[in-house]
Amino acid sequence: MTFKLDPMPTPVADPLLARLAGFETVLFGHFLDRGLMDPGIAPAAPVTRVVGTAVTLSLPGLDSTLLHHAAGLLRPGDILVIDRRGDRSAACLGGGVARAIVNAGAAGVVIDGCHTDTSELAAMGLPVFSRGASALTTRLQRLGGALNRPVSVGGVPVLAGDAILADALGVVAFHISELEASLTRADALLALTTRTIAGVEGGALIGALSGASDMVNGFLDTGR
Repeated sequence: MTFKLDPMPTPVADPLLARLAGFETVLFGHFLDRGLMDPGIAPAAPVTRVVGTAVTLSLPGLDSTLLHHAAGLLRPGDILVIDRRGDRSAACLGGGVARAIVNAGAAGVVIDGCHTDTSELAAMGLPVFSRGASALTTRLQRLGGALNRPVSVGGVPVLAGDAILADALGVVAFHISELEASLTRADALLALTTRTIAGVEGGALIGALSGASDMVNGFLDTGR
C-alpha cells in the first residue's frame, strides 16, 4: 500500500469562521440538503462550539501510521476530519496522539469511527466528535492512507479546505465555495426565528407566524 499526500489546504478566512461561529449547527439543519453529518458522530465529551478548516485523512483498517505523520502537519485552527473507511471497531485516536494534536493548536477532530481514552481527551480540552469509544486500537502497520484527499465522513463528502462547524448537536461541513451563501441564508433564518420566538412568547399562534396555518387553510378538505 502507498501513502497519498496532497498539500495542506488554504485556511478558511478568519472573518468567515467568526461569522460561522455565531450559529448553532441545528440552524443549518433547517435548510441544508448536504453537509450535516450522521448524528451518530457525536461529542466524546461536553464541548463548546468549534469552527475550523478541514484537513482530511483516510485511514484503512487498524493502521494509524498516517495519522501520526499528519499530527505533525496540523496548524492552529485546523480540524482533522478522519474517514475510517467503514471501520467501527478500532479507535484511531487516544491520549498520546491527541496531545500531539493539541500541541499543534488544532481546533478539533472529527472521526467517522471510534476514539479511546475519553477522560484524557476531555481533560486536555480537545474537542473530539466520533461514533463512540473502543478499547481496540489502531497501530503502525504501514497499510497506506491519504491526506487532504476527498473523504466521506458521516455520509457527507468533505474536501480539504472546507469549513467545519461542530457543537453538542452535531457536525456540519461546508464547501468553501458555498460557505458565504450559507452564512447569508443563516443570518436571515436566525432573524426570522428570533421574531417567531418573540411572537410565541407574546401569545401569538406559531401556525400564524410561520404561515403553516395559511397553508393548511388553503388546502382544507371541506368534504364530509
